[in-house]
Amino acid sequence: MSFDGRAGTRGARQPNGRAWRLLNKLVAPVIRRRAGRVIGIDILVLHTVGHRSGEARMTPVSWLPAADGNRLIIASAAGAPSNPAWYYNLAAHPDQVRIEVGNQTIDVRAEQLHGAERAAEWERIIAAAPRFAGYQLKTDRELPVIKLSDRH
Repeated sequence: MSFDGRAGTRGARQPNGRAWRLLNKLVAPVIRRRAGRVIGIDILVLHTVGHRSGEARMTPVSWLPAADGNRLIIASAAGAPSNPAWYYNLAAHPDQVRIEVGNQTIDVRAEQLHGAERAAEWERIIAAAPRFAGYQLKTDRELPVIKLSDRH
C-alpha cells in the first residue's frame, strides 16, 4: 500500500531545521558506539534520500521489532500535527533506504502499514513503548507505522 499519512490540525511542536540536522549528525556516532541502544531504547540510524532535494539524509529513529521479525518505526514526531521530514523521504523513495542497526548497515524497503496489520502492530507498539500512545493523544492525525524489510 501507499504512504498516505495526512497532517493533523493539532499537536506538539516538532523540532526541525538546520540545528536539528546538526544534532542528528552529532548523535549518530553515540548511537553507533552504544550498538543502537540508548537509555534503554533501541535506535537505528535511518538513511534516506530527500524527497525534494534528492540529497542524502540521516536521522536517528527509535524502532521496535515487528511480529514478522522486521523493524517498525513510527512517524510520531513526538505528537506533532505534521509527519516528520523523513516520512516524506520514505514515501518518495521507499526502495532507497538504508539503516544502521548496531554494527550492521542494511538496505531496506519501507512500507506504511494499514488496516488490520497496522492495528495489530500498533497494539504491540504501545504495549512495548507506551510513549507512543501518549504521542497519539497529542495529535489528531493517525501516527504512521512503517515497516522496514530487508532488501536482499
